Amino acid sequence: MLKVGIVGASGYTGLELVKMLVTHSGFKLTYLATTQGDTTVEALHPSLVDVVSLSVEKADVDDVAERCDLVFLALPHKASMGFAKGLLEKGVKVVDLSADYRLELDTYEENYCPHEDKVHLNSAVYALVEYYRDALKTTNLAAGPGCYPTATLLGILPFIPYMDTNVPLFVDAKSGLSGAGKKLSEFGHYVHMNDNIFAYNPLKHRHAPEIAEKIEKVHGVKMNVNFVPHLIPATRGELVSVYGVLKEDIDPLEVLKEHYKNDPFIRIRETPVDIKSTAGTHFCDIYAAKNGNALFVSSAIDNLLRGASSQALAAANLMCGYDEGRGLPIIPYMP
Repeated sequence: MLKVGIVGASGYTGLELVKMLVTHSGFKLTYLATTQGDTTVEALHPSLVDVVSLSVEKADVDDVAERCDLVFLALPHKASMGFAKGLLEKGVKVVDLSADYRLELDTYEENYCPHEDKVHLNSAVYALVEYYRDALKTTNLAAGPGCYPTATLLGILPFIPYMDTNVPLFVDAKSGLSGAGKKLSEFGHYVHMNDNIFAYNPLKHRHAPEIAEKIEKVHGVKMNVNFVPHLIPATRGELVSVYGVLKEDIDPLEVLKEHYKNDPFIRIRETPVDIKSTAGTHFCDIYAAKNGNALFVSSAIDNLLRGASSQALAAANLMCGYDEGRGLPIIPYMP
């Protein structure tokens, strides 16, 4: 078995990684760390009492390199790249869940900060598995997509060849509050969120350039992406609806079925999708319809799993020679 670790074990994505890795048949979880350390996984996540018992240490590059073949970095944006650089130089495979390696240099620095590891940035593979499966098998650095770009791209990419790319895309996205992380804030206050829904950073969110960049990477066309995210009073789950204009007549569901016929974690639905059916799983459910030349595509994922942790595990599986689906959750949290 290969030894793996998690740096950033205190957050929601870290918890999801722990839950999958403790039962994974090819990985042994040997290292957990945070920026502070000096605790246990049971103290960080009381739901794991009597399930797993591991100490949580202060993150250290040398310790990771000594004890892990691969490490997941569940760290905030801007914090991963310095840590990843040292690990990669010591021969450790890295799956990064932050934005630090998922964008081209110009896009990253325009929307985040100056990049500290330009060398490894150029060799990172975007971990949208259905589109970069072969490249992930040979890389030492996988860059996890954002949750909103994951749902958006999986839904819209099959249709780009049939669309009028001169017409802007409009993306209406809604996510459960867990997507905002564990840190407390005014908008996450129960009294504010309960029975409420609201947009944030409309038309200015930094996932828009990520979506546009990956459309260009896959299809070689530039598109204007108008992206509006919303928070909904749910713990987890994400629903993304994309609106565009077709340049030719197609059957949207047949396009999806043909495009994803060999992808076991994409489910094409005959009726509009919902977040409950994918909660707790690695699945992405997609539905599409048209009215004349107007196209509607809707996709649903679990924002913490397919939008982060299970997608990271799928990438790690491929990087280490395992079957892509090994250890991925497939049973939804229903009812």
